[in-house]
Amino acid sequence: MNNAIGSTRSYLDFEGLGQLKGQARQDAKSATRETAQQFEAMFIQMMMKSMRESVMKSELSENAPLDTYQSMFDKEVSMSLAKRNSMGLADMLVKNLEQMEAAKMSTAEILKMREEGGMPAAKPIPLNPKETALPLNNERRPEFKLPKSGAIPLNMMPGLGKNFDRSSL
Repeated sequence: MNNAIGSTRSYLDFEGLGQLKGQARQDAKSATRETAQQFEAMFIQMMMKSMRESVMKSELSENAPLDTYQSMFDKEVSMSLAKRNSMGLADMLVKNLEQMEAAKMSTAEILKMREEGGMPAAKPIPLNPKETALPLNNERRPEFKLPKSGAIPLNMMPGLGKNFDRSSL
């Protein structure tokens, strides 16, 4: 089997990625594993980049060439970790994709099952469902009376006193 991951020695090896693309066109199932490993490598690389960005940098370690080489190193490390299947993400992706592929049915198979009665037809959903109003509750609730003896009139303009003529407002 032509292992495209094995031929992709570096993240800059576009020829290996082109071979993987060609392999996927010819036989999609055989390229699934290699594609999942490439995805795992990209995921690990993004995770490492986020971890590096979260670390406080000093003035001594801040320069463009160092950042470039650290980025290249992180990409190479992510490729080697994905090849060794260190996280297991590629395995989970392959398993999930294989289950989804096994569950796929052709349109002809679905129509045949509907005709035989093995699969119910889809129930249509109206675009504008009929709106129903909430029922009005006619029962009277007991009123809540405020005690009048404890009520104090609110003075809206403090300092004006009782002799204030409200008609001048």
